[in-house]
Amino acid sequence: MDVLQKCAEDTRYRELRRADLYTYYRGISSPQDPVVTMDGQKVVMLGSNNYLGLTSHPAVKEASAAAVMRYGTGCAGSRLLNGTLDIHIELEERLAEFMRTEAVLTFSTGFQVNLGVLSCLLGRQDVAFLDNMDHASIIDGARLGFGKSLKYKHNDMADLEGKLSRTSDDKGKMIVVDGVFSMEGDLANLPEIAKLKNAYGARLFVDDAHGIGVLGECGRGSAEHFGVEHEVDLVMGTFSKSLATVGGFIASTTEVVDFIRHNARSAIFSAAMPPGTVAAAIKAIEIIEAEPERRKRLWESTHYMKQELMGLGFDTGHSESPVIPIAVGDDLVAFTMASRLQEEGVFVNPIVTPAVPPGQGMIRTSYMATHRREHLDRALSSIAKVGRELDII
Repeated sequence: MDVLQKCAEDTRYRELRRADLYTYYRGISSPQDPVVTMDGQKVVMLGSNNYLGLTSHPAVKEASAAAVMRYGTGCAGSRLLNGTLDIHIELEERLAEFMRTEAVLTFSTGFQVNLGVLSCLLGRQDVAFLDNMDHASIIDGARLGFGKSLKYKHNDMADLEGKLSRTSDDKGKMIVVDGVFSMEGDLANLPEIAKLKNAYGARLFVDDAHGIGVLGECGRGSAEHFGVEHEVDLVMGTFSKSLATVGGFIASTTEVVDFIRHNARSAIFSAAMPPGTVAAAIKAIEIIEAEPERRKRLWESTHYMKQELMGLGFDTGHSESPVIPIAVGDDLVAFTMASRLQEEGVFVNPIVTPAVPPGQGMIRTSYMATHRREHLDRALSSIAKVGRELDII
């Protein structure tokens, strides 16, 4: 058996390219603004996680450029050895202050946070309880640890409680859940999860990649939104959404973060975040704190689009966030709709198996504080046109 035979046998994406329906790895030649440039065409961007519109903010770009001029383009090593700069420490201190937690450790990507943290915390006597719609990085991080993983039905508290109740008290228990589910846009039921955590002696880890900067009065995420910050033991966040750059962090107690600092392999054996990235994240935090009106504008656009899409007859699921899916069913329909919308000047993301269960393909749309009503109305017109073409509405 040739280990590479599977590559020849997997023809899905070659077939999509032949049908001119391949909508991944699309080249964009402009910033992640409400309108982007693709092959010279101006396209309304409804597929970015740049929720607060900070990746193009002049102050963020200036801070990043200044850091590159001062420190260079990289750190040439891991944080553990030679890669820690004074601005890494500044970023972690600012994040701890912002998140109202004792300590924070940053990683080079958000994916690496979940890989490193979960694999080093989950030992042979531990059990992770995962929502079956958790992000792939959570699943992979739990797999890398030596503990056992149990999946419960999406947001099904009875199923979670059943699995907790059947797990022996001599096992360490950790519930690991997305605060905002990145494909469906719905929220974890953190108040009920917190009750179950306390009832069964578990710990709670919340991946709030899509919640920080977006949810809560101060933008601290889903736990702040629900008023249960004191119940969450670890919060994971990324910089690639609201915080304008790339990287990730874990926030917890000093004791827990110090353990992770010296045991998370994805941090110890990876190069540190480059200086420009660190400085951009620091500046983004400052803007989030100083300009709460950005979050207000984001939610105005989100509510408008949810109402309009539902009014047109689209199924938008249970979204409670700036991620609004459009259910289409068949994977091929999802690719066709995404391709047609690009032709009409709208960028969306097709979400297909295995990211969603078979037969539950969708179009994922997401919104930014910098979208204007004219952008949204232009997109709505195209979405309605293509939806009718494909008999979705």
